[in-house]
Order: sequence, then structure tokens, then C-alpha cells
Amino acid sequence: MSTSFPSAKRIERRWYLIDARDAILGRVATQAATLLMGKHKPIYTPFLDTGDHVVIINADKVRLTGAKEEQKLYRHHTGYPGGLVETSARKMRATRPTRMVELAVAGMLPKTKLGKRMFRKLKVYAGDKHPHQAQQPVPVSR
Repeated sequence: MSTSFPSAKRIERRWYLIDARDAILGRVATQAATLLMGKHKPIYTPFLDTGDHVVIINADKVRLTGAKEEQKLYRHHTGYPGGLVETSARKMRATRPTRMVELAVAGMLPKTKLGKRMFRKLKVYAGDKHPHQAQQPVPVSR
């Protein structure tokens, strides 16, 4: 008996909508990463992109637990000597709230070409408006 793998034509991609209002950042990110990878489907295969599209709204109203609002730091390096840039979660929420959610989800996806392809199916918006109404995204309950 041979194992059957889903072909690209057989993979049916759906659209899901996650409302992040008053939700904890890590829990929203976990839910989104699971949908992006396709782990909720019976045809899930680790080396294929079987996941769905995910739209996250109200990213600016996501919650952080404990003292993370003041203590959590986002770091990146410019490439120049001494170019380490640190941004607190409070400042990140004020300037780029969608980036906070994107980084949390990206950290839960595979760090490969496949993970980058999965990440492209994520759409994050700060407010409650999004341009994907035509795709009829299904709301996900928490």
C-alpha cells in the first residue's frame, strides 16, 4: 500500500477571519499559525503548504499579559557596527501595531522557504476594516 499525497490542485484554500480585540497575542498567533500551516486539515503534510489564508483585524487592540507591555523588546540589526535597534512593545503598538502580530505569527511558522510561503497568506490590519470581503472569510471563534 502506498501513501498518497495531496496535489496542488486538490488543496482547497479557505479564508478565515480572526478578531484580535482583547485577545492575548500568543493565543491569536498560535491560532493563526495553525490555520496557515494547515494542521487543522486531515490532508496536512509537513513538507507541503496545505494551509489557508488568515485575516487578522483589530491588531492594535491585542493584549499582552503581565508586564510585557513595558519589558518586552523587539530587536533588529541594521547591518552597521553598533546598529542594534531595540523597540519596546508599547512603542511598537503605538507605531506599527500590525508588526507585533506578524512577528508573533512568523515565530511560530517553519523557518524555511515553505514557512515564508505560508506567511504570505497572512493579512493583518490595525482596525476592523479589511479589503477581503469578496473572499467571504469565515470568522474563527476563540
